[in-house]
Amino acid sequence: MFRTMMKSKLHRATVTEANLNYVGSITIDEDLMELSDIWANERVQIVNNYNGARLETYVIPGPRGSGVICLNGAAARLVQPGDNVIIISYGMMTEEEARQYKPKVVILDEANRPVETMNEEVHATII
Repeated sequence: MFRTMMKSKLHRATVTEANLNYVGSITIDEDLMELSDIWANERVQIVNNYNGARLETYVIPGPRGSGVICLNGAAARLVQPGDNVIIISYGMMTEEEARQYKPKVVILDEANRPVETMNEEVHATII
C-alpha cells in the first residue's frame, strides 16, 4: 500500500504578488524551492492563513534570492499580496518509507527569508 505523506513545506510564506492574467501556477523563489525540496512543475497545496482558502496548483521557479511568492491565474482570486500562506508538497511512499521519512519544513519570516529548517513538525503555535 502507498500512503500520501507531507514531503515538505514552506511555512508562513508571505504572498508578494497575485497575477490574475497568467496561465496558472505559483511562482516561488528558486532558493526556497531548493531549500524545501520542491521541484518545478511539482503539485503543491496552498493554504491561506488569512481567509482559509485551500487550493492546488503547480510550481514554477522564480528568481533566486527574490523572495517571490506569486499566485498566478485563477488562484490569484484566493489571495492578496501580504497574505500569509503555507505551501505543502506531498509524496507517495510505501508504508516502510513513510515510517522513516522526515519532511523538510522551512519556516519563513515576513520577507520570505528562511528562519529555521526542521525535519519534523513541531506541535506548538508558531507566530
